[in-house]
Amino acid sequence: MRGEPSLSITHEVRDRCLCLHVQRAARALARRFDDALRPFGLTNGQFSLLMSLNRPAPPTIGEVAQLLAMDRTTLTANLKPLQRRGLLDIVVDTEDRRNRRLKITEAGRKSLAAAVDVWRSTHDDVDALLARSPDKLRQDLLRLSHED
Repeated sequence: MRGEPSLSITHEVRDRCLCLHVQRAARALARRFDDALRPFGLTNGQFSLLMSLNRPAPPTIGEVAQLLAMDRTTLTANLKPLQRRGLLDIVVDTEDRRNRRLKITEAGRKSLAAAVDVWRSTHDDVDALLARSPDKLRQDLLRLSHED
């Protein structure tokens, strides 16, 4: 295409662009979950980050970054407020002192436990808004996110 895009192309992109629609939906979902989790002093991102640490062995920063599809610098910046609040600890890996592991604290576990019922309820509300199976949508989004 040469020249400037026509108004019809602008409308085509507006109506067809999956990236635009997914970004808009992601922002709306983030606001919805931020509002729901606010009484617990958490954002949706903080809830997800803490939940990713709730496992038998503390994961490395790299493992969490990969799971959350974040770069390490962004993840490190997001860890700081949670660490200051005592919800997680950053500890040296005993097997490789160059690595850091992220350990959820008892306060972090309590924070998650307090918020999980509201998280579930909010998810039930969102699932009810979907015209298609929420599980099918999650499968499709996972397939898209792993297609690198």
